[in-house]
Amino acid sequence: MRTHPFGDAGRETAVIGQGTWEIDRGDRDAAIASIRRGLDLGMTHIDTAEMYGEAEPLVAEAIAGRRDEVFLVSKVLPSNASEDGTIAACERSLARLKTDRLDCYLLHWRGSVPLGETIAAFEALRGAGKILSWGVSNFDEDDLEEALAIAGEGRIACNQVLYHLQERAIEHAVLPLCEAHGVAVVGYSPFGHGKFPRPGTPGGRVLQEVADSRGATPRQVALAFLTRRSSLLTIPKASRGDHAAENAGAGSLVLTDAEAALLDAAFPVGPKPRSLPML
Repeated sequence: MRTHPFGDAGRETAVIGQGTWEIDRGDRDAAIASIRRGLDLGMTHIDTAEMYGEAEPLVAEAIAGRRDEVFLVSKVLPSNASEDGTIAACERSLARLKTDRLDCYLLHWRGSVPLGETIAAFEALRGAGKILSWGVSNFDEDDLEEALAIAGEGRIACNQVLYHLQERAIEHAVLPLCEAHGVAVVGYSPFGHGKFPRPGTPGGRVLQEVADSRGATPRQVALAFLTRRSSLLTIPKASRGDHAAENAGAGSLVLTDAEAALLDAAFPVGPKPRSLPML
């Protein structure tokens, strides 16, 4: 499994992690087994959130006895992101996850609470050892610049954003800004949340061509493209062990420049949107 730096977290992190949004809606035992299978295969970066229903307790069960292997991330809702509210939300997530610390804690998206309050809470939690680093999610360049101005350099570990082959808006400004300030970029919904290119489409054919030449699958090729730069990590969800194994297989796949160029042409960045897309 390849690793990339994770901002100020002080350690290399698996480029292919495990997302958990809606993982609690299916077979619970299968989901737990899938997360454990992912851990076995090196997908030690596990992402969850207080908003994800029963995902945190499910993750707790999946990582029981293996906490030290895991780079564990959760998120606070904007409605809870006041200084006191963030600290209380973190304590609740720690209890649900049955752990004494998070490796990274994120603001899920920008809300009405002043960023200074949330960042003050993050720093207090960090000082107390409850979180080892903190970051943001769904931040456009303006929000990120404001957070950087408040926190200073070297404090924001990551920006978690929507990023898949057919949604590359972050490449206009967000990705370059993050790279300029040492902020890792974690792409969520890397398969497009139900919109993965179909085999018969032009893009699907390119994916299959590259996959066939590398003894890989189209989804593995997509994940390799989305982690092709040292700033990029991704967190696909898998509810079954075979899907987790397929995702993990992308962790050792490095595309050639020619292969990346084929995908770049098949899935162009497109015009810059007026606001950052998010789910």
